[in-house]
Amino acid sequence: MCGIMGYLGEKPAAKVIIEGLKKHEYRGYDSAGLTVLDNGIFKKARAVGRVTNLEELVSRGDFAGTVGIGHTRWATHGGVTVENAHPHESSDGRVILVHNGIIENSRVVKEELQRLGIEFFTDTDTESAAQYLGYIYDGDPKSAIEKLVARIRGAFALVIMFRDRPDEIWVARKGSPLVLAHGVGETACASDPVALLSYSRAMFFMEDDEFACLTRDGITFYTFEGREIHHRPTFLDWDSSVADRGAYPHFMLKEIHEQPEVVIKTIGQRIKDSKIDLSNEIPWTAEQIKKFKKVHFVACGTSYYATLASSLLWESIGKFEIRPEVASEYRYRDIPIDKETLAIFVSQSGETADTLHAARKAKAAGATCLLITNVKGSTIDRELGLSLITQAGPEIAVAATKTFTAQLMILNLLGLYLAKLKGTLSAEQEKLFADELSQIPAKISVVLSTEKQIEKIANTYADKKGFLFIGRGFAYPSTLEGALKLKEISYMHAESYPAGEMKHGPIALLDDNLPVVAMVPKDNMWEKTVSNIEESLARRSPVIAVATEGDVSISNYTSNIIYLPATLPELYTLIAVIPLQLFAYYVARFKGCDIDKPRNLAKSVTVE
Repeated sequence: MCGIMGYLGEKPAAKVIIEGLKKHEYRGYDSAGLTVLDNGIFKKARAVGRVTNLEELVSRGDFAGTVGIGHTRWATHGGVTVENAHPHESSDGRVILVHNGIIENSRVVKEELQRLGIEFFTDTDTESAAQYLGYIYDGDPKSAIEKLVARIRGAFALVIMFRDRPDEIWVARKGSPLVLAHGVGETACASDPVALLSYSRAMFFMEDDEFACLTRDGITFYTFEGREIHHRPTFLDWDSSVADRGAYPHFMLKEIHEQPEVVIKTIGQRIKDSKIDLSNEIPWTAEQIKKFKKVHFVACGTSYYATLASSLLWESIGKFEIRPEVASEYRYRDIPIDKETLAIFVSQSGETADTLHAARKAKAAGATCLLITNVKGSTIDRELGLSLITQAGPEIAVAATKTFTAQLMILNLLGLYLAKLKGTLSAEQEKLFADELSQIPAKISVVLSTEKQIEKIANTYADKKGFLFIGRGFAYPSTLEGALKLKEISYMHAESYPAGEMKHGPIALLDDNLPVVAMVPKDNMWEKTVSNIEESLARRSPVIAVATEGDVSISNYTSNIIYLPATLPELYTLIAVIPLQLFAYYVARFKGCDIDKPRNLAKSVTVE
């Protein structure tokens, strides 16, 4: 979490860093700071709150200089204060740095340095690294960093400036992402590659246990033991305009509307002539597929809900034994994993700490491992070596929208492709699914065209105490993601239940202040879900129904109806999640919430 930006070139560093921090603000936003080095002087500015507060502070001062580092913080150690905001400087003023991650032995290091007479000024774990580095620095940055990374424990990305080395920035990485880019006469580093797109599309994703020296002429990489190594860049085919909201009031709304295009890109050449083919990306044969006796889906948050939605297709079409698991639980449980296990990990960033550790566990146990991610070159991508890339492009809003549909599309494509290899998907079924998947972008566009109606319903019920989302069968997973979106950005209580569980507890919550959002597609579960709608109405709960186009009967139960185009039951969530995203957005907007940057949340959870 938290965001780092560093720059060394010919441009005014403070301006470059502030623009870069704005692109990182979704990662952390309780405070921000920067330092530029100008004529041997560290010029530092720090502010509580958003990057705009820092920008205003910098505009009132003298922050000349073409080399600098900056940080936007999401507090872990120490309260939200100016003193705890990064960058942090050594007491002797020779070293200054920013840090993402957690230094686990910071207290021990701090106590040792305090006994040596070094004064500390913050409550952060980060200051222990700055003070230790200042204590051991003898004019050789490389040697000092080797000693630093050997002394501290935990997960960290460090970006460091030495006062007597005005033409260098040093960086180190262990367990926290750091990306570097080199352009003509300038070099930059960041937590998120989006901040570097204006310098180069060729990115260097640092590996764990590496540090590097950045100069205007290039980048030199080293292992933690000091051995020089060489890296090849990863090319990102991303458009820098994705970091611009355009005419949309929020990135979240823009990204919701990007989903038809995202799904088209994600399908790409994976569907052609009504056939599903991933053979260019997945090297498995029919014989290899037969050895997979169990399939583990492992992910967190929204990505986990994508696996739940797709697991029903894998079970019904592929006849796989599926085990969806939350990564933070998977890594600590004694789950049977062996060479007959296919473990599929899903992470938008490819840096999610719990998912990374879970992947390492499965790989070490002999499982065949695959990653689904939005970021080529990310840590889990590099460690597993086999990935499917979603093609969603950068997602700026903290709440995931377009990355969810992209993940779900790839999971469905993969499940159908493996079922085809396994022999449980007939040629007729393949054509049916391929043709329907190709129609999903158009059907999403149809749902988006009902936005004003969804806004009206959201505004009608935005003042209620909370919401209960219900659904059955293939409709249930969409309710999980719908409730999560509402919680994330509106701060309202929302929960999801299989509709058949109503009598087993949640029915006690129902009253006229708790609307029920019912997913009621016209399928073989329609009558049973309608019975749950009737239960809700009998207890005076308003009902919002998400129904199938042409279902006139649903109007006998409620006038709050959002209609969806019909699709195959197994693909329902791809369409059904769209109105739930819009509903959450407009409830949050009615309540005046900070939609793109909801409180207490960060986009990429890179610490445990």
